[in-house]
Amino acid sequence: MAAHGRSALRDLFDESPTPHIAHPPRTHHRDFYVATDGSFRKSGGGLGAVIETRDGTRVARVATMDSPPDNNVAEYRALHLGLDVLAARAPRDARVGVLIDHDALASNVNSTILARNHPDGKPPRPVSVPPATRYHWRGIQARLNGFGEVRAARIDSDQNPAHPLANEPGRYRHVNHEPDRCVLPETPKPAANEFPPPSRANRNGGGRASD
Repeated sequence: MAAHGRSALRDLFDESPTPHIAHPPRTHHRDFYVATDGSFRKSGGGLGAVIETRDGTRVARVATMDSPPDNNVAEYRALHLGLDVLAARAPRDARVGVLIDHDALASNVNSTILARNHPDGKPPRPVSVPPATRYHWRGIQARLNGFGEVRAARIDSDQNPAHPLANEPGRYRHVNHEPDRCVLPETPKPAANEFPPPSRANRNGGGRASD
């Protein structure tokens, strides 16, 4: 459960590994957090997204039916959708935390960010996307380049608040009719006695780190 006055998404982001990118405390202060998930079933899948500000204000929720050819495509489509929704509601200089439960996708997002910010333009690890996701990946890249800062955290599926929206989009279709909100997070107040959590990097491997 989130602490009082803090976003559940921010808590998840703070406590989750960010592949290839060091996780120093100052970077925990994102402006917006977006959690996405995609589901695949032969009978039809779904896409889900949840967006919050750093102070816990809900910006949007999305639950939509979809028919992806496989789970990889579902995950990429969901992130593309979530970033599109966020881009319509956030300023271009926004600092964004992405939460996804797909290891390869989280790795690709952070590798792309590191490549963009590195002098040689090379990612710490090759970015390889499934062929069927290439058009959605292009859309994701465009959105990543449209924000001030982005990094992705890898969370467990059972912690992902977008998971039920993607897996039961019919049950949660009412969230699509919630009033549109265009909100900015409150300016955080410095706390002299507050100790930030320790830095975190990819717990499953190496890779070039960045602040």
